[in-house]
Amino acid sequence: MGTAWTVFEGTQPEPMQVEILGVLRGARGPGRDLILGRLKGQKPEYTGVVAGMSGSPVYIDGKLLGALSYRIGQFSKEPIAGITPIQQMLEVRDLTPAPNSAENAHTSAENLPSDETTQTPMQAMETPLLMSGFSSDAIQLWRQRMAGTGLEKIAAGGPLGSGGVTAETAAPILPGAAVSLQLVRGDMEIAATCTVTYVDRNHLLACGHPIFQAGDVSVPMTRAEVVATLPSPLNAFKIINTGATIGAFTEDRDAAISGILGARARMIPLTMTVTTGAKTVTHHVEILNLPTMTSSVLLVSVYQMLLQTNLSTAQTTYHVTGQIHLAGLPPVPVDAWGAPAATMAPQLAAAIGVGGVFDQLYASPLRNATAQPIQSVDLHVDALAGNRTTTLDSVRLLSSGIVHAGDTVTLEAKIHRWQQAAHTVQLAARIPANVPPGTLRLLVSDGATLDRTLDATAPRKDLGGFAATVNRLRVRHEANRLYLSLLLPEAEASVGGQILDSIPLSMANVLESLHQSSAAGLHGESLAIEASAPVDGVLVGYQTIPLHVEAGGGLH
Repeated sequence: MGTAWTVFEGTQPEPMQVEILGVLRGARGPGRDLILGRLKGQKPEYTGVVAGMSGSPVYIDGKLLGALSYRIGQFSKEPIAGITPIQQMLEVRDLTPAPNSAENAHTSAENLPSDETTQTPMQAMETPLLMSGFSSDAIQLWRQRMAGTGLEKIAAGGPLGSGGVTAETAAPILPGAAVSLQLVRGDMEIAATCTVTYVDRNHLLACGHPIFQAGDVSVPMTRAEVVATLPSPLNAFKIINTGATIGAFTEDRDAAISGILGARARMIPLTMTVTTGAKTVTHHVEILNLPTMTSSVLLVSVYQMLLQTNLSTAQTTYHVTGQIHLAGLPPVPVDAWGAPAATMAPQLAAAIGVGGVFDQLYASPLRNATAQPIQSVDLHVDALAGNRTTTLDSVRLLSSGIVHAGDTVTLEAKIHRWQQAAHTVQLAARIPANVPPGTLRLLVSDGATLDRTLDATAPRKDLGGFAATVNRLRVRHEANRLYLSLLLPEAEASVGGQILDSIPLSMANVLESLHQSSAAGLHGESLAIEASAPVDGVLVGYQTIPLHVEAGGGLH
């Protein structure tokens, strides 16, 4: 018989008896045994094995045996749990944190705790996930993004905040106490909670199993208060309030998560101001810096911020602008739109637009893995009444389709905003004086189509590195403008993120060998942007018009 300690309510650990049933050899892998125990006592026999109980220390004759960490299936009639031996957990404590550890983390979804494993009846106790300040729509998006990772189950709770230094916050944290790791903190919070197994002067071990299976991490570590323990034969869990920050978790390994008391986690600040009419509201959060999760966390956080307006259920278009600040490089602008559509809510469309830019920077394989390039994200949202989707209906030439070098071509584009009358926009382009006889094309398009056309010249592997990715993202074209471009029958190349247009044939021949080795991009046409005009909303559509260039002098 042994004694385990956990918190059923409040902050003080309570004892419960554990009857040791035996040892499951290799249950967690070769040489990774699991001890099997039956929980005894009025509370554990009533609640069963509870999500959030993982990490609860088990002692025999005053010696630490290990941590409650695994359970057997669901609907079990007895509270039988697996215990991770403390020797395996101490291996995690003794790991040396790597420099910039959060940047070196990697995750395989197949290794994460899941309640759907078919290889063994033993599975890691679920970690109750608190999402405070998030609506049901944002929580549903989170569940979709986290499906299969063991982090899709949401429990009730909220943040207590630090509340200043009190006797309770200053007191040492004890084995058996609840502890949380924060994925998001600030005006909103996402936190996972388990139980402390071991504490020494500098270190803390908890859970007895991984949370992300991410290796080196940098995540805030906080105290936690158990408001209540909810019994359920299907999904018993602890209802949690998170409290004062006491350090940072630095390791997320197979046998435990490990933290350093007093350490400070590296987070990415995210600020968004939302303007609705004459009212502006500012939201501040910090999100974790973990390659496999940060993009999803940012997407869900931005989505929730866009939902926090009284116009969120109306016909509203969202225009998100701002900057992603980088270390040692110029900031990358953000310009994303979300308009009402049949397939997607406008808030989600705008959030995906922001996340797309962020992900190209954060998840880029070209950036230095030992550095933290993204310093902060600053966004501003204009919530605009009505559906601002604008469609390009048609384009017609006002001048002749037979031209000469040096001529100016004028065209008229018909566009219309959702459920409004169409109107026309005139644009003009000058045919270059050195263009040879033959066929060239005019491209009338939205900004997204123009960017895709420009990207066609990019090499398959941009050897310009991360800086070239930044340069490319800095010259994206606005979605609320109509563009007129010339597609000239001249070779164009991209080298190191720079566009070389109208290159001579001799240079094209040299670059052809680099193109084959993915060091450069080579395209048979050069694109020259001749004119643009503002549009009231986000433009959708494009058309191309052929022109025939005749030899000889032009009108000019």
